[in-house]
Amino acid sequence: MNNPLISPGLGVFVWMLVSFGILAFILAKWGWPMLLKSLKERENAIADSLNAAEKAREEMKLLKADNEELLRQAKQERDAMLSNARMTSEKIIEEARVRATEEADRIVESARENINYEKLKAMHDLKNQIANLSIEIAEKLIKMELSDKQKADTLIQKELENAHLN
Repeated sequence: MNNPLISPGLGVFVWMLVSFGILAFILAKWGWPMLLKSLKERENAIADSLNAAEKAREEMKLLKADNEELLRQAKQERDAMLSNARMTSEKIIEEARVRATEEADRIVESARENINYEKLKAMHDLKNQIANLSIEIAEKLIKMELSDKQKADTLIQKELENAHLN
C-alpha cells in the first residue's frame, strides 16, 4: 500500500497541483477559446443546416402544393380538351349524317325524276309505235278497201260527208 499513485506525498501533490494549474492556465488562455470557438461554429453550422432544412421543407411543401395545383389544372385542361374533342367529333358525325341524308334524298329524288322521265319517254315511244302501227294498219286496210273501185267511192263519199259535219 505504499503505492505513490494511490497515496501520494505532499510534494507530489503540490507539484501535481502546480502542473494542473499551469495546464489549466494554458488551456484557459489558448485552448478553451479555440475549443469554445469551434463549438460555437459547429453550433452555428448545425443551426444553419437546420434552418436550411426547414426552409427546404417549406419550399418542398410549396412545390408540392404548386405541383398539385398544376396537376389539377392539367387534369381540368385534359378534361376540357376531351370534352371539346368529343363535342367536335359528335358535331362532325352529325354534319356527316346530315350531308349523307341530304345526298341520299337528292339521289332518291334524282332517281324518281329519271324514272318519271324514262316512264314518259317510254309512254311517248309507245304512243309513237302505236301511231305508226295504226298508220300501217290503216294503210293496209285502205289499200285493201281501195282495191275495189265501188268500195273506194263509197268510202270517199262517207269521209267527205263526215268532214262537212265536223
